Amino acid sequence: MSGFTGTLNPQQRQAATHIHGPLLILAGAGTGKTRVITARIAHMVNEGIPPEHILAVTFTNKAAAEMRERVKDMVRDGLGRKVVLGTFHAFCARVLREFAAQAGYKSNFVIYSQGEQVSLMKRVLKDLLVKDEKLDAQAALARISKARNHGESLGDPAEDLHAAIAERYAAEMRALNVMDFDDLLCLGVRLLEEHADVRALLHQRHRFLMVDEFQDTNSLQMRLLRALAPPPYNVCVVGDDDQSIYGWRGAEITNITEFESFFPNPAVVKLEENYRSTTPILHTANSLIVHNAGRRPKKLWSRAHGSDPVRLVAVDDDKEEAEMIAREVERAHFTMREPLESFAVLFRTNDQSRVLEQTFRRHRIAYRVVGARSFYDRREVRDILSYLSALHNPHDDIALLRVLNTPARGIGTVTAELAREWSMQRGCSVWVALCDDAFLRQIPEKARAAVRTFTALINKFYQSAQAQGTLLAPMTEMLVAETAYMEHLKKLAKTPEDYQGWENGVGELLKQITAYDERNRKDGLAGFLDEVSLNDEREDKDDIEKKKGVCLITLHASKGLEFPIVYLPGLEKGILPHKRSHEEGRLDEERRLFYVGITRAQKKLTLSFVRTRVKWGKPQSELPSPFLDELDRAHIEELDYSRHMKGHASIEENTSFFAGLKAMLAQD
Repeated sequence: MSGFTGTLNPQQRQAATHIHGPLLILAGAGTGKTRVITARIAHMVNEGIPPEHILAVTFTNKAAAEMRERVKDMVRDGLGRKVVLGTFHAFCARVLREFAAQAGYKSNFVIYSQGEQVSLMKRVLKDLLVKDEKLDAQAALARISKARNHGESLGDPAEDLHAAIAERYAAEMRALNVMDFDDLLCLGVRLLEEHADVRALLHQRHRFLMVDEFQDTNSLQMRLLRALAPPPYNVCVVGDDDQSIYGWRGAEITNITEFESFFPNPAVVKLEENYRSTTPILHTANSLIVHNAGRRPKKLWSRAHGSDPVRLVAVDDDKEEAEMIAREVERAHFTMREPLESFAVLFRTNDQSRVLEQTFRRHRIAYRVVGARSFYDRREVRDILSYLSALHNPHDDIALLRVLNTPARGIGTVTAELAREWSMQRGCSVWVALCDDAFLRQIPEKARAAVRTFTALINKFYQSAQAQGTLLAPMTEMLVAETAYMEHLKKLAKTPEDYQGWENGVGELLKQITAYDERNRKDGLAGFLDEVSLNDEREDKDDIEKKKGVCLITLHASKGLEFPIVYLPGLEKGILPHKRSHEEGRLDEERRLFYVGITRAQKKLTLSFVRTRVKWGKPQSELPSPFLDELDRAHIEELDYSRHMKGHASIEENTSFFAGLKAMLAQD
């Protein structure tokens, strides 16, 4: 038995040593799937499979980095570094750069962030809509994205406004040589499906495929996987249909529940031994999820029996609910020395955090809200990245227009708008307009001189940016200095703290560029910009490690995380399940979301609901979530907190209270 698999349990070992043919690993919450995946890769290399023939795909850069480090440590002679690891989007970006011409692009294409997509869409809407028409840019992008990810048509552009917008948006993207996240998948799939030579080359290059978090894949990602994997289908997927909670953004649970229809006769291995939670927590979770139809049966169990039952608490209102949580955190922290970082409060909707935050501040309890603004969305970071994007591809209008007069150099909004109109009339980029003498003659002499100074600056640094082996960090420092960008920030700052924050942001970005120079100089500026565009730190889960205090986080964002002590407040009908779930047919997904929340807890779990909640300024009566009635009470302690605080309620009184609630739910 090899050292890679010798410490695994029998089911984990079975999964790690199965190499050939399709394999479905059903990995329940907390069952050690990352350990299994890395052990499997190490085992394959040890068995003589060239590591460069192994392609492992994850959903986040962080997961890929963690896996890469583990594999590197496990595999001898540095062979682990040769395993191809990354996200679906990163893989597609790499393939599209290599075969850009076949995809109809130039290899120096830029990947747009969400903010850049919104800016371009606003421009498209301004050009297409009449004055009295209004359409939200983000809503338009969401509709287009949904259609593309599901392979749906928006209709005839001549008859349907959204189809016309989608057509114009796509044309603008192609003209600017830019892609968005949907393009990476759509064009990657099209490239593989329509170009047999590319497909054959990738088949030779990547002979063994692995996909993590398979329950989160959408139809496009499944098409990509099928195009990459010819018979005998050396495909290993790892996932848990019970944790499929992203149907609202296109994830197809049928990819995992009907895996056999895509890859015939797979081996199926269930990982059910949980290393995270206690028996009461797992028993409660199991009793909930069995109510979902069409799931692949599995039952989590643990050797850690635990002494604390799951608590189900009724409270009067959301203020009392928050007060209960704050007091219990306070007591455990100050009397039992429990670190604040041990606690997490998981909620269904973002607005639930408001009362919690107010209460924590009043009690002076440190907390961290996961989901704040991304580092890459900060003003100063976005400015410098826009400069770098313009150096990589001067025809990127969004980046170019952002820095055209940043810092101020005498190019006003009128000149910028004239350049944009000129470019649209002639079907060229704004950069082409700015370099065209015919355009320059149309603008005042002062603005003309300023434009020429700007284009000279871009041309000067463009040469450095494109040169092989250029160190990006020193180049960026020179750019910041030559544009007097820090002086620009000083003028903008209303307080010394404002400037300090911006200065820190610039410094942090330069550190990241320096680190990139040290590890990946060969891919140059294109590689760095790809890393930034594809970076999933905008999900802000790194806040969990960087910040101190109780973690306040949505149920969706909590997936993949674990905490010793977990609170799930707001378990009322209309919140969980969400009121829209009935209309949209997503009741099963809401139940899975609750299941994910329960299985984040390691030692202690408290579920709570309120009798009254303030909505639109008025108190309204609430009903407990119908999911609560599905829970087996064998390991649950039920408590009426309000009565408990006013004078301890007896066990009989609590039992009677909750029996009444059950009867109410049964009648509803």
